[in-house]
Amino acid sequence: QVQLVESGGGLVQAGGSLRLSCVDSGQTFSDYVMGWFRQTSGKEREFVAVIAWKGDATFYADSVKDRFTISRDNAKNTVYLQMNSLKPEDTAIYYCGATNIFGSMGSRDPLRYKSWGQGTQVTVSS
Repeated sequence: QVQLVESGGGLVQAGGSLRLSCVDSGQTFSDYVMGWFRQTSGKEREFVAVIAWKGDATFYADSVKDRFTISRDNAKNTVYLQMNSLKPEDTAIYYCGATNIFGSMGSRDPLRYKSWGQGTQVTVSS
């Protein structure tokens, strides 16, 4: 069973960087594809990035490509999201999720994810 806890959010100026972490306290982290999503009030959860089981493949939303990097450390049961060149439109609650599906389309659907963390707030000021 996957139990996820995100951290690393905060307030940053535009152009700055943050690194989010998501730790799984369960025993099966490496069995799952891990994704990052974000959500703002009144909007649906939006795909950000996904990483395959061993970390050897990734997909990104066009809006974050070349600015964000997803990575994972299976020995530490942790997935990361390095966010650079942040923009005010990146402001959202960021969630990590676990799924068994890896693909450019399937991994973008939040309904395919089995477990979610509680989220961490990222606020980018202009």
